[in-house]
Amino acid sequence: MRSTRTGLAIASIAVIAAAGVPAIAQQALSWTPCPEEFGRKVECAEVSVPRDYDDPAGPQIKVAISRQKATSDRRRGILLLNPGGPGSSGRGMPGAVGELAPRGVTDQYDLIGFDPRGTGASTPVSCELTAEQQDVTKLMPYPAPDGSITANLAYAEQVAGQCAADPNLPHVTTANTARDMDRIRAALGEEKISYFGGSYGSYLGAVFTTLFPERSDRVVLDAVVDPTDVWRRVWQFWGPANEERFDDFARWAAQRHPTYELGNTPQAVRQTYLDLTGKLDITPLAATRKPMSGNDFRGRTRGALYGDESFPSLAKLWQAAKLADAAKAAEARDELQLPDDSQSLPATLWGIACNEASWPRDPEVYRQDVARDRKRYPITGGMPSNVWPCAFWPHQPETPVTVSDRGQPTVLLLQNRRDPATPLPGAVAMRDALGDRARLVLADQGGHGTYLTTQNACASNAATAYLVHGTVPEDDVTCGPDTEVPDARVASGPKRDELVRKLRAAQFPF
Repeated sequence: MRSTRTGLAIASIAVIAAAGVPAIAQQALSWTPCPEEFGRKVECAEVSVPRDYDDPAGPQIKVAISRQKATSDRRRGILLLNPGGPGSSGRGMPGAVGELAPRGVTDQYDLIGFDPRGTGASTPVSCELTAEQQDVTKLMPYPAPDGSITANLAYAEQVAGQCAADPNLPHVTTANTARDMDRIRAALGEEKISYFGGSYGSYLGAVFTTLFPERSDRVVLDAVVDPTDVWRRVWQFWGPANEERFDDFARWAAQRHPTYELGNTPQAVRQTYLDLTGKLDITPLAATRKPMSGNDFRGRTRGALYGDESFPSLAKLWQAAKLADAAKAAEARDELQLPDDSQSLPATLWGIACNEASWPRDPEVYRQDVARDRKRYPITGGMPSNVWPCAFWPHQPETPVTVSDRGQPTVLLLQNRRDPATPLPGAVAMRDALGDRARLVLADQGGHGTYLTTQNACASNAATAYLVHGTVPEDDVTCGPDTEVPDARVASGPKRDELVRKLRAAQFPF
């Protein structure tokens, strides 16, 4: 049986130490240098946690963590980091955040990354996918060019059956990951956790501070998920959100028509996209590794909408597709983020999506929704409403945690007005759920993620002031577009763009 939401399993083994710090049999951690790509100052260790919190003395699994220590004697505590996903590993975050964050943050906090249960170097989960099954257009299920989802239904049923063989997968839930975070806190000998998480990490942080309000310190949630209707509706919102965000790229490309020749008005750029996807649906463009189909082109375009820094590479991809230049298309495609091909990433993604929410079991629901969305939201081609393995999931889902306004501290929400992955209605719903406990900082810009990944001084400095000084806005804040330079370690240039790409790459794996 999977864990309940009460957290009683933790409470039953916790004692209150003389100093008032809840203790969970603190573990002795063995720190070693992390892989070089995480940064030379980052060290790694492992924490043991129960596979099933209803059976805390039963089988244990490992959660891999990383740490970059505070750089001054003004250390305040730990800042736990999560990049999103679900399915993304997070041990590389301290190095990237350590280079991007203002010195006030890195002076005061040990930056703590972790690979959530099932991912990265933590005890893995797997659905034993074949190479063909790991194709990104199947993981994020685009219908066939004619709108049929027959192949998608067969795929979803097949991999759901494969997922059933992993004994750890039923225990991959947001609530259990939040409980793991409390074990990390205890293993580090800390009384409380400060937290910065984006995308899915916003929901994870909200669940943690709901389950453990007394162990939460300063909590910053970026690119905010709607906590009231997980999970199918969260992905269905990609349809309208990508339409709105696409207009940002269309305006950008139209202003650069002499360079890329994709259309001299936003409407013309949109028509170029529709023409190219239709053409590639019929005849995929030969390119390195595999041909570029219409759905592959749609997926690359959607991923590039996460950040303005990807617009030049996206424009080059379109240009190459328009000219049918296979070599340049392959080069441009490689500049855009490729999904991780690990087995644990899709398994964890499906574990979260399917273990904690009910999905329709009737295939006709998906057929009708896809047909409707292909007409309403042609940019995403019906993908956001398509069938997932959750429709055939072998495990009974548990009830998601109800995010509430109970307890302290203040939770600071950061949101871009035109986010293609976690659109504004999600942040509004989270603000309502948290009530007076939350403040929303809304930036009038596009892209997925605000703090450290954009140069919006108003929004970024609000987050820094909260983390460093505990300063909370008196009310919600609306910021203009990113025209100023925030208080940041790396203000601009290629180095910043590369660090931002590294952070964005994990915010959603596909």
